[in-house]
Amino acid sequence: MRWDNLFDDLESQLEGELRADEAELRVEEERLRLARLSLRDRLLALSSPGEDLLSVRILLHSGRPVDLLPVTVGRDWVSGRVIGDAGARGHGIVPFSAVQGLVLSRAQVALSAGEAGGAEGLSARLGLGYVLRDLARRRCALEIALVAGGTVHGTIDRVARDHLDLAVHEPGVPRREREVSHYRLIPLSAIELVRTG
Repeated sequence: MRWDNLFDDLESQLEGELRADEAELRVEEERLRLARLSLRDRLLALSSPGEDLLSVRILLHSGRPVDLLPVTVGRDWVSGRVIGDAGARGHGIVPFSAVQGLVLSRAQVALSAGEAGGAEGLSARLGLGYVLRDLARRRCALEIALVAGGTVHGTIDRVARDHLDLAVHEPGVPRREREVSHYRLIPLSAIELVRTG
């Protein structure tokens, strides 16, 4: 009879130790997963199509906040609808290099730190230059906010490896040679926000 109690006690101790080891392993795996999590991953989780879209307040290096409903996350940029005081105001592209921080709700923090969603599309491999070249092909009039402050309005004529050529003209005016006041070469590293529409 005492042998049965001894074996039952040893068995319960072993089961307890195994459960503790499994719990420790899960905690360590979670620490490693969080250590590999990037800002891009967090923004990607916040742009998941299955989630309720909530705007994310992005603090830019100039100190200016931008409220964005993230839709697409590229290799080094995020884009979405820019939200202003009077509702949606066009589309914005923010390079990760211009991000000083994110202001999130408790629910957004939990969602962004959660397990990664499904497979990523082609946009995950596209850099900022590719997106800007697409805007140049479309001849979109846009506004570029600069890291050092200030904005410039115009149409992108071409995008090189590390800079773009902007034909500067008044907002609301189509790009015509007679409307272009001057041309400005802007390093991609100086771009804080590109706003269209």
